[in-house]
Amino acid sequence: MTPNTVSLPNEAHEELVRALEELHRAAGRPGMRRVSALIAEGDHPAVVSHEGVRTTLKGLNVPRWETVQSIVAVLAGACVDPPRDATAEVARFLPLWRAVREGEPGGMKSARELALSQGWGTDDGQWTAEAVVGVMINPFNAIEIAPSLAVPHEPVISEDEWVQVGVRLIEENGAEFALRALLRTLKGDYLGAEEGSPFGYHYPDQEAVEMHTAFRYGCDRLLQRLAVEPNLLQRSISAMHADETMDREDRIEMLRAESDMSLMREIMTAAPETWHELSEEAHNQLFGYLIKAIGPVGRFGLPPDQRFRITWRIPEPSTA
Repeated sequence: MTPNTVSLPNEAHEELVRALEELHRAAGRPGMRRVSALIAEGDHPAVVSHEGVRTTLKGLNVPRWETVQSIVAVLAGACVDPPRDATAEVARFLPLWRAVREGEPGGMKSARELALSQGWGTDDGQWTAEAVVGVMINPFNAIEIAPSLAVPHEPVISEDEWVQVGVRLIEENGAEFALRALLRTLKGDYLGAEEGSPFGYHYPDQEAVEMHTAFRYGCDRLLQRLAVEPNLLQRSISAMHADETMDREDRIEMLRAESDMSLMREIMTAAPETWHELSEEAHNQLFGYLIKAIGPVGRFGLPPDQRFRITWRIPEPSTA
């Protein structure tokens, strides 16, 4: 068995195979040899044999990204009614492949994905990690751009804070990602552009940005505590139930979630090494169990540990 052979199907791989099957059907089901020949004739990153095409479409292995990219581009080009854009299809398949090969279905886009995608992923009204980056990387927020280039405005963060954000972004996600995000903004693909706002004039809902950033920071901190404090989750659950000051609607929502036994079993497996396997519902419930409140105490653009203060249900142990 080769290293890329899949012995047991998983949900992410099945989703990739279903998407490939749908694209193959939309392209008129060209033969494997035909697909291989079209790849060889075009300017594609891989040469794929007809057997390689077959095993990829049938889900018999997990090929390199270049193989999937070449097959998808050729199949998209073969779609006529309706036609499909090859670049858009390749961008659609990259996160599907990455979820299988790298186990990262919902994290920050890679620099490669950012280059292939369009927009910042907020079309459904949900803030994404990339959307937050799009706000913070926009230099409009840190300097008063020359009037010939932008509308008059007051910066919302200092230049030093903007630089700190950029440095942290590079450290966490790499220089290529940060530079591509900046270039996208400077080319006019910034948050608010779809409403026709002048460059940088429309500032997104800062409250939504803060909520997203605070949630991510809170999750990082609670994982740090779960890793070193035995029984923290159980003690936090008890503290939540005993909290008479808890908002009524929040309590109802938490108790409603507790009636889902499968969700509770999932929550009880929470640990740093299993975090990315948990559902969004489990993340939210764990956040509510461990964190009573989190809010800003510093200026926008500061590092999260300086920007937000967490009120824990179980106070952190003394370091003395």
